[in-house]
Amino acid sequence: MAEITLLDGGMGQELVHRAGDKPTPLWSTQIMLDHPGLVTQVHADFFAAGATIATTNSYAIHHDRLTDTPVEGAFTALHQSALFEARAARRAHGSGRIAGAIGPLRASYRPDLHPDPDVAVPLFAEVANLLAPSSDLLICETVASLAHAQDVLAGTVPTGKPVWLALTVEDRDGSKLRSGEDVADVIPIARDRASAVLINCSAPEAIPAALAGLKGLDVPIGAYANGFEQITSDFLEDKPTVDSLSARRDFTPALYADHVMSWIDAGATIVGGCCEVGPAHIAEIARRLKAAGHVIV
Repeated sequence: MAEITLLDGGMGQELVHRAGDKPTPLWSTQIMLDHPGLVTQVHADFFAAGATIATTNSYAIHHDRLTDTPVEGAFTALHQSALFEARAARRAHGSGRIAGAIGPLRASYRPDLHPDPDVAVPLFAEVANLLAPSSDLLICETVASLAHAQDVLAGTVPTGKPVWLALTVEDRDGSKLRSGEDVADVIPIARDRASAVLINCSAPEAIPAALAGLKGLDVPIGAYANGFEQITSDFLEDKPTVDSLSARRDFTPALYADHVMSWIDAGATIVGGCCEVGPAHIAEIARRLKAAGHVIV
């Protein structure tokens, strides 16, 4: 039996479903503005389901996402709002850790749009320095290429907080990042800098091959998958919305928990969910973990 860290689920999609608003390029950031307190409630529901970490609603708060929007000048304030909502939920719950989330620059799943290091590293550092003081760790999400991994670690590690690197892989071949590069080639980049390496926002079926590619790391590994049918070509346009994605019809809590338990058998000690994973999924994972004799930390 093992000690397992149970992450929360997908904040952005959960907010979209609860708010009932049409998704915009600002995505969960817009909902945080339009529905004060809803983010806190989602955090609270994930804690109640058994999650021990609240991932801040800051994934999409980058200057490039805010450009030409009414909140273009609210970069710092939006990060503070995301932190406030996570801290409020933790305070009410009485325990848990806060993971400051840092998403990709420019667009998700688009390694071709990742800027040069002299642009990327300072941008990641700016976000990290806003999140770090109120976070227990930083989680760099949906990292799609080796260059992205290199740059986001360069921008976050100097904060002194633990940094978890979360990679996104091809849905049909989990041994490859979405850039086409081998997952295993992340190991020398992550070694001595990342405190954990995870696989996120990928098809559950792709996770086993991705975890196999991380063998050789001496830090915890883990995974949190999404519930989308596939990443469509429409979604890969500039500033897309989640309207371009479809939820899987077979994504029940029980079936998702089956996947998660198999990842733990493969060595994962940090698990949870990404887009379309709600509190019911996390509750079922918590139930399975306890039934198997694991300790949730």
